[in-house]
Amino acid sequence: MTSKESTRVEYGKTLVKLGEEYPDIVVLDADLSGSTQTHLFAKAFPDRFFNMGVAEQDLMGTAAGLAVGGKIPFASTFAMFATGRAWEQIRQTIAYANLNVKIVASHGGVTVGEDGGSHQAIEDLALMRILPNMVVLVPADGPQTRAMVRWAAGYRGPVYIRTGRMPVPVIYDDSYRFELGRGSILREGRDVTLIGIGLMVHACLEAARLLEAEGLSARVLNLACLKPLDWELLVDSARRTGAVVTAEEHLVTGGLGSAVSEILSENWPVPMRRIGLKDVFGISGKPELLLKHFGLTADDVKAAAKQVLARENRGSGRGRGELSAISKG
Repeated sequence: MTSKESTRVEYGKTLVKLGEEYPDIVVLDADLSGSTQTHLFAKAFPDRFFNMGVAEQDLMGTAAGLAVGGKIPFASTFAMFATGRAWEQIRQTIAYANLNVKIVASHGGVTVGEDGGSHQAIEDLALMRILPNMVVLVPADGPQTRAMVRWAAGYRGPVYIRTGRMPVPVIYDDSYRFELGRGSILREGRDVTLIGIGLMVHACLEAARLLEAEGLSARVLNLACLKPLDWELLVDSARRTGAVVTAEEHLVTGGLGSAVSEILSENWPVPMRRIGLKDVFGISGKPELLLKHFGLTADDVKAAAKQVLARENRGSGRGRGELSAISKG
């Protein structure tokens, strides 16, 4: 895991390959193709690329119309503008109608950096997760991005994929294949389960190594398919380890932490901590410094793990027993 790739760059490269395989793929952007990396598709297929200008609502409406006409539209802009400015259009014309539109939004989270809080999407996953029919994906690295975008091209229905600006360590190899509703076990452990999405997956892996040095064993999950969530893997992990920490570059409200809490509270309650932004907006700064400022580092995940382990040891809890019959909820 020494090399690094940007998920937005891998999206742009994958689009070009898919354009060669799928003649019905069209790409739309909101005057940010250099940042979202859709400029690569525009260069390869200029007659199938549409720059909608600074008009995100038109971007989504036009994508919906193209889907009705039988095309496979990929609509891209910054996550803040895709989900914020155009949420009504996504709800009314894409999700409500269950149209075959792929929204791939870049610059998610605070690692947008110096652009500041106005451009740092920290609520986009919550906004997309609440929409019926919408699949929500948050790739952790380049290979997972490539696999998810390729899967989305062949899937019939609306999909939201969040990509990032900052290069992240490579976790998977090119053999990785995405399955809808399936999470990944990246490391086995018995004492606590660390769950991440996006760049926080690597932070969880690093935290697991730090915990190991102190004699603690952490299972690490990547629940990159945020919706539908792999509830069976989640509940089984909570049963096996008895404690859970979630980590996301997003508000702790409405995203991964909320999704995990909802499932565990109904099926297998355990001590839990959520790593993420706590009811604040982003600020301008270097990405690495912002991760430290908002408590989104491996050290923060490690500290949270030790806190939930202390809570588990203090309380009686349900213990680690046989998994009883549970409902999906």
